[in-house]
Amino acid sequence: MLKEISLAGKTALITGGATGIGFAIAEQMYDAGANIVIVGRRREPLEEAAAKLGERCSWYQFDVTKTEEYDAFIRKLEEKAPIDILVNNAGINNKKDYFDFTAEEFDTIVATQAKAPFMLSQAVARYMKERKKGCIIFISSLASILGMHDIQAYTVCKSGVKGLARSLARDLGPYGIRVNSLNPGFVYTDMLAKTNVKTPERLREIEDRTPMRGFTQTRDLGMAAAFLASDAARFITGIDLVVDGGISSSFLI
Repeated sequence: MLKEISLAGKTALITGGATGIGFAIAEQMYDAGANIVIVGRRREPLEEAAAKLGERCSWYQFDVTKTEEYDAFIRKLEEKAPIDILVNNAGINNKKDYFDFTAEEFDTIVATQAKAPFMLSQAVARYMKERKKGCIIFISSLASILGMHDIQAYTVCKSGVKGLARSLARDLGPYGIRVNSLNPGFVYTDMLAKTNVKTPERLREIEDRTPMRGFTQTRDLGMAAAFLASDAARFITGIDLVVDGGISSSFLI
């Protein structure tokens, strides 16, 4: 299986790949031999992440909400190396009371969490379709399984991309393109810390109620994503791979 699990010679484009889950995915795919392209809005984290990863990593400062720039951007990347793997990881959240949420705030969440992965996958899949191969991974969420407090807009989007993965698996499968979603458990990232800063007891509750105890590690997700992108998963498409220590299957939550 060592040959099949390798990503040597493949190029992976990872949005939001400079920090958190995105960086962990970049790190593990790099370790598996892939050439990595990370994109994000902030230059400094991108430079730092690329330096940590090594010479097979390149970075581009790019705002995924600017969908009108996708075609030119992807064409530029494809001229350098075909994109074999796309990981739609870039995301934001806004935790607040449902009745206080504005239409503008909703649109901001949707632009990053739903519209961007939909349209970017389309732009990349056009080239994958010509080559009759490729792998697209969406990042879903336990919010698509469990009802969670004050993240309704985020839940709409994450439920949507999980369904989108299944739909695209059906439509793109005949072209040799596999599409899956990766569903993280509670990962102690900056985003989780910020959204729970006023409720630290919630973090302890999550840790205690996870059957395997503790939080999901970003490395767990990186390894899962690398597996899904590899030839070892060549006949796996249309699934939502949950990496959560069992919390979504536990009555305790």
